[in-house]
Parts: sequence; structure tokens; C-alpha cells
Amino acid sequence: MSKPCYIVGHHIISSLGDGAENFYAAKNNITGIHKVTDKSLSQEPFYGALFGDALRSKLIAKSAAYTLLENGIVHCIESALNQYPKHKEKRGVLVFTSTKGNIDLLNNDNTGNIPVNRANLAIMAEAINAHFGFSNPPVVISNACISGVSALLTAQKLLASQAFDFAVVAGGDLVSKFVVSGFQSLMAISETPCKPYDKSRSGMTPGEGCAAAILTRELPKGNKTAIRIIGGGQTNDANHISGPSRTGEGLVKAVSKALAKAGCAARDIDFINAHGTATVFNDEMEAIAFNRLGLSTTPLNSLKGYYGHTFAAAGLIETIISAEFLKQGIALKTLGLEEPGISKPLNLTMENKEVDSPKRVLKTISGFGGTNAAIILETVES
Repeated sequence: MSKPCYIVGHHIISSLGDGAENFYAAKNNITGIHKVTDKSLSQEPFYGALFGDALRSKLIAKSAAYTLLENGIVHCIESALNQYPKHKEKRGVLVFTSTKGNIDLLNNDNTGNIPVNRANLAIMAEAINAHFGFSNPPVVISNACISGVSALLTAQKLLASQAFDFAVVAGGDLVSKFVVSGFQSLMAISETPCKPYDKSRSGMTPGEGCAAAILTRELPKGNKTAIRIIGGGQTNDANHISGPSRTGEGLVKAVSKALAKAGCAARDIDFINAHGTATVFNDEMEAIAFNRLGLSTTPLNSLKGYYGHTFAAAGLIETIISAEFLKQGIALKTLGLEEPGISKPLNLTMENKEVDSPKRVLKTISGFGGTNAAIILETVES
């Protein structure tokens, strides 16, 4: 089994709000997806899950020295660190993650005061690192859509080395013209709010989000339920630059690695939060993979109908929501799913479901270039 690693603080901002608002909005089956008519993003309307006006204004006003995205990430880190006051006397490291970062700084019409070189993820990470005065250089993870989970697993390894006492895993992505035009060129954006695993699904919905999680080697005291990362796995099946393996081979291997490191079997998993992008190929690949893994009867959901696809933030946000599932025992419905449309059976959550004392949850994610990742969380008494 992997060496002890606990989630002792976290914070999310998304189209559903700031902090705890996220889980409770999703619990009430509220979506952050809406029709976007902003022509600076796309000449044609599209469905997206963007920060609300109040949250956006709050972030813009936070500091003129940082971009909107940087302010969002700083806000999440500050809020998460407040839940771990010991950080001031401990050795810490920032593991930063994003897929696009400050790419808007490269626009020809950019007239802001932020240095253009902060479009470089390493320089962006250094600016955030300096804001908090962390003495160690930041570690940057940018690995397509699995970036958030990849960053968590990297932090777990750094803590296992005992070079650090805690790790701040933080990052995010915004919906920009670059992002929208790219997915439009692939004809991958749904003309309606996304419908994961549904028979009539037609594509993904882009979303905005930032998140931070504090990981430590110490079991937190005083909480009724602590969350421990017990295993993880990453693979690259190199099937295609954007399309997943048709056999699910990469995801099967990633989950198998996670199960082996966790020292448990498929039957020991109580719930799965899958990637569930609502693209035809992704959802079908996952159905095949989970059947191959013996997980076809394990309850499973996708959160994309609430947040859209938040790219690097997706793995972080969805892992944090999975931790809340373990704490509260509420499995959220797969919003947008009405009639399953996959070739292999899955135990998809069609409605919110209360689960009595869940012990373990598996979170999986896949991305461009054939990337796949899996992480397993477990409740422990603290």
C-alpha cells in the first residue's frame, strides 16, 4: 500500500460558486452550464460553464498584479491553507497544474499590464509560489485533461520521499477563445448542455474552474472522517492525439495500477466518479474499460453536467467532490443522463443516492494523447 497521504484542506471555485457552494449546488442538481453569447469567445453561441459575474468581479478586484486565473488559484490556495494552520511551521511545496494557463496574454489585443512571459506555465507558477513565500521551487504538471489527478499523484510521491511535510496542489483553467475554437474545430462541443453516457449525447461542454488541495503525511486530528489517498496509477496508451483507445486499454492499466498500490480489489470500491465527458468515444471507452475491470455493477457517475469540463481543474474538483461523497454519503446523479447509450452496462446514478458509510471511491480521468489516470480515496478514523 502507498505511504500515508491525507487531504487536510481544499477549496473550489467554479460556475457553481465559491467553496462549499459547489457541493451543495450539485447536491440540489443545479447546473452551472448556460448558453454563452460572448463574441469575444465565439462568434456563435455555445453552451459553457463560466464563472458567474459576482465571482468574476470578486477575482478581478482581488489584485491587479495577477490575472483572473492567477487570482482564482491564489484565492483557492489561501482558503485551503486556512484549514491547515500548521503549514507555517512545516516544509511545503506547491504542485501547480494547468493546461492553458494565461494563454490569453498572447492575444494580439492584449493591453494589460501583466508581463506576457506569464503565459509560460513555469513563470506563472513561480509568481504564485512567490506570493505565498514558499521556499521550495514549484513543480509544474501539465498533462492534458488528467493534469489535476496527475498533480495529486505527483504530490503524493513528493511527500513519500519525506522531503516535504505538506504539498499544495493547485491550478485551474478558464474558457478562452483559444479553447472554444479548438474544440469547435474538432466538432466536440455539444449543441446542448452535455449529457454524459446518454444515448443522445453529442459532445462536451467547456467549463471554468480553479481548485486547491492540501496534502500531508500526518493524519489530521479532530475530524470525524479523514480522507486518505491510498493508491493511484497513470498510463499513456498513445492511441491518438485526441481520441481514446477503443479497447480502454490505457484506463484498464491505470486503474489496475491504482488498485494494486491501494492493496484492494475491484469489489472493494464503493463508488466511481468517472471522466464522463459526454463525447461518444470517451463514454464508450470507459464503459468497455470498467466492464473489463469487473466494475460494471459498481455505482458510477459523471460530474460534467454540473461543472462542464474544467480541463486541468477537473481532476482536482472531481477528486474533492469525491472526498465529500465519502464524508457525507451522498452519490450525486449524473446530470443530463436520461437514457443510457453505451454498448456495455454500467451502474449509472440516475438520481441522488444516499450510501451508508462508504469506505472507498475511485476517481478516473482520461485526456488527449492517450493519457489516463486513476486515484483511490479511503475514509479513516482520525
